[in-house]
Amino acid sequence: MQAAPRAHRLSPLPSRPLSPGLSPSLVWALIWSLIWTGLSLSSAPALAEPVGCVSTRFKMLGANDKVCIDSFQDPKIEGVVGHVSRAKTGGVKGMVGLAEDTSDASIACRQVGPIRIKKELEDGEDVFKESRSWLFKRLQVVRFHDKPNNTLVYLAYSDKLVEGSPKNAISTVPIMPWGPSAAVSGPEKP
Repeated sequence: MQAAPRAHRLSPLPSRPLSPGLSPSLVWALIWSLIWTGLSLSSAPALAEPVGCVSTRFKMLGANDKVCIDSFQDPKIEGVVGHVSRAKTGGVKGMVGLAEDTSDASIACRQVGPIRIKKELEDGEDVFKESRSWLFKRLQVVRFHDKPNNTLVYLAYSDKLVEGSPKNAISTVPIMPWGPSAAVSGPEKP
């Protein structure tokens, strides 16, 4: 009787170093960090439109440090626009994408037309995301629906894979009628 052929276990990476200094565990760590970074960048719920930047510190090499403002629209709600301002680090590290920006951010959201909720809302749902460093740090804006007060609440905060920052900012948008049919008339004149 012939023995069944043995199944060979395939290893995705060889057990010996690929090159001096590159062990398989380091390669796997790099692969997972790239996947994590790619997921955090590709899952951005809303695309930001740049509004403008101002320089805050001159850098001899590379771009200056800046405060930049972007606008974004809530993907599930028509008639609401948000603006986020945050610091961007310049210099050589900022130019090549290795600088870690601060966790400071400011947010303002306003009703700019009739509010129409397109889909069911979930509290704490991501509305805007942006990478703040080359690895693991993100600026996020999440939305809450304060039903008793008929208000949308937007919270901006920064997080890391291991430890986030307590720095945050909020903006509220009361859900109100819009347009000429919604105008409040004053008292009638005699």
